[in-house]
Amino acid sequence: MTVRRSSSRVTGEHQLVTMKDVAAAAGVAQSTVSRILNDAPGRIPVSDKTRERVRAIARELQYRPNPNARALRGAPTMLLGAVVRDLADPFFGPAIGALAIAAKERGYSVMLCDARAKTNEALALTAVLEERQCDAIVLVGDMRDEPRLIEDLRRANVRVVALWYGSQRPGRPFPTVGVDNRAGVRCAMDHLTSGGHRRIAFVGAASFGDMEERRTAYEEYLASAGIVPVNGYVRHVPNTIRGSEFALSPLLRLSPRPTAILAASDTLAIGLIHAASVRGVAVPDQLSIVGFDDIPFAAATVPGLTSVKMPIAKIVAAAVEIAVGEVDWRSSDVEDPPRVVFQPKLIVRDSTKAIAPEAYG
Repeated sequence: MTVRRSSSRVTGEHQLVTMKDVAAAAGVAQSTVSRILNDAPGRIPVSDKTRERVRAIARELQYRPNPNARALRGAPTMLLGAVVRDLADPFFGPAIGALAIAAKERGYSVMLCDARAKTNEALALTAVLEERQCDAIVLVGDMRDEPRLIEDLRRANVRVVALWYGSQRPGRPFPTVGVDNRAGVRCAMDHLTSGGHRRIAFVGAASFGDMEERRTAYEEYLASAGIVPVNGYVRHVPNTIRGSEFALSPLLRLSPRPTAILAASDTLAIGLIHAASVRGVAVPDQLSIVGFDDIPFAAATVPGLTSVKMPIAKIVAAAVEIAVGEVDWRSSDVEDPPRVVFQPKLIVRDSTKAIAPEAYG
């Protein structure tokens, strides 16, 4: 099918195709095009043949709905805003991909905003919300260090859902979806202790809610297992590959040195493997390392990283359901925002190894 474009409004070098253009090309009324493209009911039935022709012409003309126009009519804009804690963090790549898929399945497009950008840029999404261009917002990662952004979103008349926000955070302002951090730490520590490890260090980043939970779970596990914590075994560093180098050097200088390390993220765990190799420490023969998240890179490290895997696709899909689903928790009698938690599982690879009892002397 070849369609001739009618005169459309032009902005810069781009033609903005309107419903009027689609109607003219299809030979139907503009109201008919609106009903077909918005799946709206009408008193006069529209044949399946006409629906298929209109949709085919809209695709060929590359028609895109105007969010501003839809918002002015009170209709959903079909835009889902996503504020990402740090686009440079390798954990968030798969999460954003899963978010795009889950949103597309519901007919939504995703608008990304990096919370690590300049303040005015990070807050620009709130201005968009005030113009009613987004139907809902998903916060991807803990945003405690962006209090102004959180407060602006709290005041906005739009649904907001937070991913990996940390369940221990008091006064959650939004519904949250995440992973059972205690269960994840428990299975990682069970794996290490069943292999004879007792001198187990923890490396994390103190500023994020999920990592705080993982550190607390680590300390609780030591107490429940009757393992006396060693001073200096808990290290707080930036959640980067380089941050791991700052953690490993002081750990190796301790006496006794740890035989295993639980890292609060795969980024830190991968950095620890690299730092150990640079210092001539063999993983896992001299030091076992466990990560958390099971990002795609975890299987590509040498040795392969043992990691706590979370069901990212299911977690993100649940967040999208809360964000754009039919039920709005704000209209219910429940005071606290809902919290959805998924169970993790341990993926065992080659970065961990049982230790001989005589290794403790």
